[in-house]
Amino acid sequence: MRGPALIDAWLAAAEAGQPVWLGDVRKESAAAEESRALVLRLTLCGGEQRDLPLSLPRWETEAQRGFVRDLLCACVFNALSALSARELSLYSDPADRELAALLAELPALFQLDAPKRAGLGKALNVADRLSAALGGGRFCFRFCKVQDYTPLSSSGPLPAEGPEEALRRALRDAGQGLCCGLDVGGTDVKLALSRGGELIDVRELDWNPAAFTTPEELIEPLLGLLRAALADAGAEAYAAIGVSFPDVVVRDRIVGGETPKTAGLRDNPALDYETAFAEITALRSRLLALCRPGAPVHLINDGTMAAFTAAMELFCGGRGEALSNGVLAHTLGTDLGTGWLLPDGRVPELPLEIYDFQLDLGSRPQRSFAPEDLRSVRNENSGLPGVRRYLGQAACFRMAQELSPALLEGFTERRGESLLLRTRPQDLRKPCLEHLMREAEQGDAAAEEIFRRIGRHLGEVSREIDWLLQPATRTRFLFGRFVKSPRCFALMREGCRAVCPDLELVAADETLSCSPLMRQLAARSPDAVARCGQAVGAIYYALAAEAD
Repeated sequence: MRGPALIDAWLAAAEAGQPVWLGDVRKESAAAEESRALVLRLTLCGGEQRDLPLSLPRWETEAQRGFVRDLLCACVFNALSALSARELSLYSDPADRELAALLAELPALFQLDAPKRAGLGKALNVADRLSAALGGGRFCFRFCKVQDYTPLSSSGPLPAEGPEEALRRALRDAGQGLCCGLDVGGTDVKLALSRGGELIDVRELDWNPAAFTTPEELIEPLLGLLRAALADAGAEAYAAIGVSFPDVVVRDRIVGGETPKTAGLRDNPALDYETAFAEITALRSRLLALCRPGAPVHLINDGTMAAFTAAMELFCGGRGEALSNGVLAHTLGTDLGTGWLLPDGRVPELPLEIYDFQLDLGSRPQRSFAPEDLRSVRNENSGLPGVRRYLGQAACFRMAQELSPALLEGFTERRGESLLLRTRPQDLRKPCLEHLMREAEQGDAAAEEIFRRIGRHLGEVSREIDWLLQPATRTRFLFGRFVKSPRCFALMREGCRAVCPDLELVAADETLSCSPLMRQLAARSPDAVARCGQAVGAIYYALAAEAD
């Protein structure tokens, strides 16, 4: 089929409020007659290069051109959100003036030279901070002739070593001293404490970091939780602290700064945001003050912590062979976290900000709502249609309102023209998600469909991951509140299979409880592993590296 006819069909579906999945558009564009081919070459913040082929359909009208522009921007945004880069080179046919003009719009669309970026430009904010942390320069676009393109050479096989030695070391050292793991989320923080190989404390703190307007408001609750646990244990210092944090983390430094958790800081006109965020970047130094000299203190992204935790439990369960293709895991709760452990045990220094991916080029009427409106498909974080409204608790609320508004009775409020989930005087986000899960367990058809769609959207995310990362593993380990209900998880698997039949979803529940500390956690309550497993994983993560 010719490009213009394809685009018109997508536009009609979009205006009718139907999703137009990016994976489908990219696949059908590649097969379209006379499609325009180009290559995106990313020079990553650490210097490695990646090539991504992309085909764009030909257009005839301005509306069709606008759709192709959206397609191009979504692919570039997703590539930068997952991989980041200090340079993006675009190879195309210089004789194609229409395509050249479209590509030339990218610097302005991504606000390359703007003093303050929003929307698409948020990906460049992360790129600049990550590149600076790794010793690189500011992001730039380069436009190149396809005649000058040379395919990248193969990097060769990965090293033969795996993560086993680091996992053994963590298991050994968990039997010594007072070790603490923190799992920092968007609605709560979980803490796990062990002494001498015994899990002696598990506790939770509810919070709403997006409402905080100073860095100390975000940091002090974490330190207070750690101090209280330390005092209750009758100890003076920790032997190790591991932290799972919902942001880009490289080399134990929080460097992303564009997540919903720091929205209050970004919006505070009394602060210089970069200066304020630097205090959060330096969180590790505040944690070291609670530890004995030389204690390992390590921070990592929450998704990566999920991948590491899955690797530890597989290893302890005698399934070390499952690590041979690497481990890819998600946390699914307030948002979507993603982590990737390579077959050799390395954690790639990539942002993997997949919670901000654009998946749907359609659903135009739902874009008309303000980002804070629960009916909107636009993220509050970026203002763009993105994963946060297709996966996670905000996605559940949106779909509940769409499928059966009665499901949200008593949980919502009107504020101006916006429909919001109530967060004051009591934050009802967690209670509402629990309510929707119970309704699905009891057979409510609309509630069941919510979790079926969550699974489908996870499949769409996996299609993007396959395009961008090409992981060898076809398994996804899921942590978080969404997997603690067997019925809801079964519905999610059903929805995911409709998109990716070969993808296996594995719930991180008591069946994935094989390490000594995780077995003790599973014995506490049926859903303890789903809720607090990453806090236990954080203990092991801290010990998997050599002490400083």
